Amino acid sequence: MDIKGHKISILGAVRSGVSAAKLALAKGAIPFVSDNSSTKEVLDNVKKISNLDIESETGGHTSKVFDCDYIITSPGVPTNAPVIVDAINKGIKVYSEIEFASWFCRGKIIGITGTNGKTTTTTLCAHILNQNGVKCHLAGNIGVAFSEIVQSIAEDEYVALEISSFQLDFIDTFRPKYSIILNITPDHLDRYENRFDLYIKSKMKIVSNQNNGDAFIFNGDDENILFGYADANIELLPFSLDKLLTNGSFYDEERIVYSKNKELIDICKAKELSIKGEHNIQNSLSVINVAMKIGVSPEGIKNSLTNFKGVEHRLEFVRQFKGVNVVNDSKATNVDSVWYALRSFDTPIYLILGGKDKGNDYSKIKDEVKKRVKKIYAIGSSAKKVYEYFQIITKVEIVESFDEAIKKGIAEAEQDNVLLLSPACASFDMFKNYEDRGSQFKKIVNEL
Repeated sequence: MDIKGHKISILGAVRSGVSAAKLALAKGAIPFVSDNSSTKEVLDNVKKISNLDIESETGGHTSKVFDCDYIITSPGVPTNAPVIVDAINKGIKVYSEIEFASWFCRGKIIGITGTNGKTTTTTLCAHILNQNGVKCHLAGNIGVAFSEIVQSIAEDEYVALEISSFQLDFIDTFRPKYSIILNITPDHLDRYENRFDLYIKSKMKIVSNQNNGDAFIFNGDDENILFGYADANIELLPFSLDKLLTNGSFYDEERIVYSKNKELIDICKAKELSIKGEHNIQNSLSVINVAMKIGVSPEGIKNSLTNFKGVEHRLEFVRQFKGVNVVNDSKATNVDSVWYALRSFDTPIYLILGGKDKGNDYSKIKDEVKKRVKKIYAIGSSAKKVYEYFQIITKVEIVESFDEAIKKGIAEAEQDNVLLLSPACASFDMFKNYEDRGSQFKKIVNEL
């Protein structure tokens, strides 16, 4: 797509916004970056892009934002932000950063979304393909912006993109060769008028431009995944923990199986997976569908599944200290993630829970907490809510600091118990992001 001379306003001066600005400049456009905040990170970023003669503003959006041909928005900007509402009312087209980057992608896109499991699945997808001679880049919501790497993707290569609902809200022509929806459960409802149907609709946009020759890979056990959004010509490839499938991948009596027109191909045994838990069986099944379609051998898939090291901050074993197994699951920013985490352990759990609440419904983990959790250490701005809900189910203590929660947990847990950081909340009340929360957790634990 030729954007030479186009005036493009870019909302957000963090990772994806800065990358989009650089890409726009490289393609001959005239980018202008605007950020509502003036944090140190934002100010450092605009200083860097000013050296490229990219104009910017911080601390608020002025009318200069609307002097453009269209707007590129970062996922951190709410869809109902006044600047976006005003732009739409003025008739200015708004695109997400992944939409913008996709205009210049020569390779094939594997788009991966879902409420939980995106980071692990995206990383695993790239791992399996790269280990088996298929070049696959890794980008999106996972840490590297699509705009940052899109120009380095060759025509015969793939890119595995972790995609949030926010990034799907403003797509137009974005078209993955393979789309994956892992699951859809209530999350981020504060961004969707507390309406789950709007959140589902946002997730389903990943299939909206797919057509003949593309494939939609989806959780066949999830009733929230809708098919009215998918073109009739795209191939449907489900995965399931509960069903024997004619086409797709499934779990059957400890075996992981791929089925093609009823021909069953054993991939491996579930116990051979290097990443544990029911949710990671689902994540693995989804990627098996992609890898088999691309032509990776069953043996190659098995080898990659068994040597995959997992993802930082997602059920990451930190160390055993004084007989207690310490696990960092900082990426668990919603209740469903915690449900999966709790079911991953057979020994008693001492749980660090809390942070910036996003309208959590803790009833979803009530039974698992009652069955598995010996004590909860409630932290952050949601500590009181956590305490009030769980105090009749298990022991709960409100602690003032992260450091205190960790030290108390290790002191009170018994031999072979688990101290688990799985907060069910965003981190912004106490930390920069979930990575910062997880890194500080590991630092404190490793310095004990």
